[in-house]
Amino acid sequence: MLTDTTASPYAKAVPLPSGAVRWTEGFYKTVEEQNAQATVPLLLSMFEDKDISHILENFRICAGEAEGHHDGTVFGDGDFYKWMEAACYVASARDDEALWERIEEYIGLIGRAQQPDGYLSTKQILGERDGNGVHRMGDINDFEVYNFGHMFTAAALHYRLTGRRSFLSIAEKTADYLDGMYAEALKKQEVQTAVCPSHYMGLIELYRATGDEKYLRLARTAIELRDSVKNGLDDNQDRLPLRMHRKIIGHAVRANYLYAGLADLYLEEGDPDYLTVLNSVMEDLTEHKLYLTGGCGALYNGASPYGNFFSHQLIHQAYGYAYQLPNLTAYNETCAGVGLILWAYRMFLIDPRASYFDLIERALLNTSLAAVSLDGLRFFYENMLERSGKLEYELVWPLHRTGYITSYCCPPNLARLLAQTPEYAYVLGKNGQNPAQSGEPAEADGALNVYIGLYGASRTALTLPDGTKLVLVQETDYPFDGRIRFHAEQVTAGDGGGRKASAGAGEPVKLRIFLRIPGWADQAELEIRDGQEITKKNLSAEKNGSFSEGSFYEAAEIRQIEDFLIELKLEMPARLTMVHPMAEEDRGRAALERGPLVYCLEQADLPEEYRGQMRGLRFAADADFVPETTEIEGRQLTALSGNMLCTPEWEGGLYRTLRPAKLQEVPVRLIPYFAWNNRRPEEDEDMAVFFPVNYR
Repeated sequence: MLTDTTASPYAKAVPLPSGAVRWTEGFYKTVEEQNAQATVPLLLSMFEDKDISHILENFRICAGEAEGHHDGTVFGDGDFYKWMEAACYVASARDDEALWERIEEYIGLIGRAQQPDGYLSTKQILGERDGNGVHRMGDINDFEVYNFGHMFTAAALHYRLTGRRSFLSIAEKTADYLDGMYAEALKKQEVQTAVCPSHYMGLIELYRATGDEKYLRLARTAIELRDSVKNGLDDNQDRLPLRMHRKIIGHAVRANYLYAGLADLYLEEGDPDYLTVLNSVMEDLTEHKLYLTGGCGALYNGASPYGNFFSHQLIHQAYGYAYQLPNLTAYNETCAGVGLILWAYRMFLIDPRASYFDLIERALLNTSLAAVSLDGLRFFYENMLERSGKLEYELVWPLHRTGYITSYCCPPNLARLLAQTPEYAYVLGKNGQNPAQSGEPAEADGALNVYIGLYGASRTALTLPDGTKLVLVQETDYPFDGRIRFHAEQVTAGDGGGRKASAGAGEPVKLRIFLRIPGWADQAELEIRDGQEITKKNLSAEKNGSFSEGSFYEAAEIRQIEDFLIELKLEMPARLTMVHPMAEEDRGRAALERGPLVYCLEQADLPEEYRGQMRGLRFAADADFVPETTEIEGRQLTALSGNMLCTPEWEGGLYRTLRPAKLQEVPVRLIPYFAWNNRRPEEDEDMAVFFPVNYR
């Protein structure tokens, strides 16, 4: 499992074991297979190619198995560990012995590259060997501890999936080295904040995998040492003591990793000050700085809005001012989106709110899936919400996806996320916690509470408290269709005091299924058949027609385990979504959504005569868009067709006199945002999510 809170004292929810959920068909199955068959092999070929990335070659030189010097990125080691994590998921899901053997070979190589004292970061090992001035812990931007952290996480996963200690023992040696390093830092009080702090999550996963308390202590020490940094920066979130954080600031990946790690620490130790921090910065993000697509980190470069005006407070790849959400220059680094999902998931384990899974789903289906082409072979580093083929300035990253990006951190991060998707489908309640309630967990009552995280066609192995085993089957075409059905197969009664799988003699087996009603769903209907008893409910009427905050609905306490059927129907009309008027770039504009998907308009979906007039298009407030099936790169998708209004082309300079003009109706087709830049991928054609709205 991606994180194990089974024994975490402050967790109100726990993941299912890895392998308990399998996508069977449909949307997520396609994503999973494309990732396994195309993306993961492609990434390995990039890591193996010494003329492209040089990453595995660096390990071989460290191990004395090749000659040369360090080349490539300073964080390449960590990026390869992300690939290892993705590969472990793929090998486990597909029972791929050849891939497992390949993974073990790489573990052997990593072990041979490791130094006797446990240190392992290839740039520094080779720098000290070459005498070129590069040495350990000389520059926080050399990402050594980031490399360590991703190794810890991958090693813990490998151990959970295989029971082998080959990778875990390497990680423990490196963690012990880090322990010694922090002990010296405490003595000298000379501390730097490690950038992109993956090691907070990594150390706590190491603790959860081994049960060794020193790794939890080490994670706590690493987090507390942040407050000893002198002349800290908002870019690294270390200008203010951590307990004072209330706003989300600075580098988005660093921030999201920081708070995901802090959430892990809270799950183990329950410090109320840290929970206040987590809730505050999450609220600041979702209320002021989050894109509609779930993208985060709007700015390429800028100045912190919270730092001292007279000090050097440059930030990059960062959160900026509240409501600062540009479209053409939106940064939204792919790694930041992955970090957000890791953080939101841990927040759910702390406090099972549907809104956290709404956030996970939004970021996954829109920004994360937009970051990889439909064939799984090309990637975005940043994820803009608008593209113009003609710009008066040059952006850092290409306007189209590419197979290899110089900063190759995002593709393997994305690969491990997509390989993990089955683990987001269901989460189990802990100690009888009812997600509709707040406060302390209720006393355990022998029921199994199952929360639905992601909707997707799947088969899931569950074991009830009395030992009854069943396979929970979910059938749906979500996210393109809102009809979702659940039933059980392969029910095997347990021995819990002689109770049977069905009610009728003694206490019934207790299974509670909590359905997530997404915040976008205004209309929801539910039908439950439990044996011969049939219940129908209009959830919209019960909730006054709005689920704007998202919620869980207790479908029922299922008694007839062998004969129940739950059918949820979420209506999915196309809808126009507006943003807060303080968001200047999109004031008076709207985006088109359907279900959990954000839609965009590409130049290819305009009539030929209007293809140069994307900036003149606008929605009519009462526009009617209808779903239609389309195919892009062999994938069946649901597009939205309707009419937009078009103003005349711009003529003139920076300003011109407003003159009334007759608006032309233009037939258009919008596609899911994740599918853009696939049909003519090398052409920098226009794309947009937000358009002005015409009220008539």
